[in-house]
Amino acid sequence: MPDQILIIEDDPEIARAVTAEVEALGCDALWCHTLSLGLEEAARGRCKVIVLDRMLPDGDGIDALPAIRSSGSTALILVLSALGRASERVEGLEKGADDYLPKPFEPEELRARLRALLRRGTIQVLDNDLLAFGEVEIRLKARTLHVKRQHVALSPREFELITYFARNAGQVITRMQLLEHVWNLHFDPGTNVVDVHVGRLRRKLEEAGAAVIRTARGEGYLFAPLAADGP
Repeated sequence: MPDQILIIEDDPEIARAVTAEVEALGCDALWCHTLSLGLEEAARGRCKVIVLDRMLPDGDGIDALPAIRSSGSTALILVLSALGRASERVEGLEKGADDYLPKPFEPEELRARLRALLRRGTIQVLDNDLLAFGEVEIRLKARTLHVKRQHVALSPREFELITYFARNAGQVITRMQLLEHVWNLHFDPGTNVVDVHVGRLRRKLEEAGAAVIRTARGEGYLFAPLAADGP
């Protein structure tokens, strides 16, 4: 069965443009033109990704993010909105969106972002709370990490790091991506803050028996728990 992508968008022309990119990826597109209909469809749990507008007839899409999450949906959410100032993008990400793309958009960029979100589907998510990779378990609501059933104490920043790594398992993550998504910095402060925090997190994981963070020389880091479990 093809992956399904839900489009919550009131503008038919934009919905058709997004649908074309979804279908170009070999996925099925489901279109809802209001927020209430979109919430009903999201709660069915059939979609891997949701493309969500903000200025909908019955509300702001990002205000509905908690309702989408609490409905049991495990879909990753891309906000696609004409509200594209830096502060508005940050607001969307801080309220729980997985990505944020301003309108007007380039079709190739939308397609690339959707493809990246679909790649995250290798994560095992249970009850919209648990990210599980073999003996590594991350509880999102309790904000806890367990390795081989043993609790690993993390600082708030280390938990944000492990969660971001987990949502991008198997992909090389650059230091700039970590600065943007974990520290909410959109510039390089010229310090080794990322390396220091990743180093501490890696040591804690390795001491617990999980060597799952690797250095991608000259690029960044790779969270590879499945490879670590293999021969």
